[in-house]
Amino acid sequence: MKTKFKILIVISSLLLTTSYFLPIWYISLDAPQYPEGMGMQIYINDIRGEKEHDLKNINELNHYIGMNKIIPDSITELSYMPFIIGFLILLGLIAGISGKKIMLYIWMIVFFVIGAVGMYDFWHWEYDYGHHLNPDAALKIPGMSYQPPLIGSKQIMNFYATSMPDFAGWIIFGVFAIGLFVVIITIFKSKKEKVV
Repeated sequence: MKTKFKILIVISSLLLTTSYFLPIWYISLDAPQYPEGMGMQIYINDIRGEKEHDLKNINELNHYIGMNKIIPDSITELSYMPFIIGFLILLGLIAGISGKKIMLYIWMIVFFVIGAVGMYDFWHWEYDYGHHLNPDAALKIPGMSYQPPLIGSKQIMNFYATSMPDFAGWIIFGVFAIGLFVVIITIFKSKKEKVV
């Protein structure tokens, strides 16, 4: 691997450390009775309200429709996500410092698998919260589910729910895109050298 690509992979790997300080994902809820909106930000090991009382207000609203309370300490994934990201950073640094193509490929494959499993797990978490409702809830609408979209926006009753990557989430996608770019260039150059 060329020196400039090695440096790029090392810098990209280090950029993943931003996920320890910045939110990875956010879900916002807008409705006429909440002109300022409500939202929650998902961090590597926590879920917080966008504003001070947002998470409390969301849980209170969810209670009326029978959704489980969102309690960060009860979400197992938040306890091991820091180790998974740490492993990705370490693997990326090894790939970049060693300059070995095989390590770059392994990093990208592991990155993709972790990303795909993570997105599926997040979708499943949303599905569970939106579909498994308390049958004794105060407000019941037959056939209604309250699952927010994985990415994008959706009308849920009188709420407009939006789910998107936050600062660190976009950085993670960007790092993966950079790694993929280096893989494609590396494979292309290897094939070109074989032809010559």
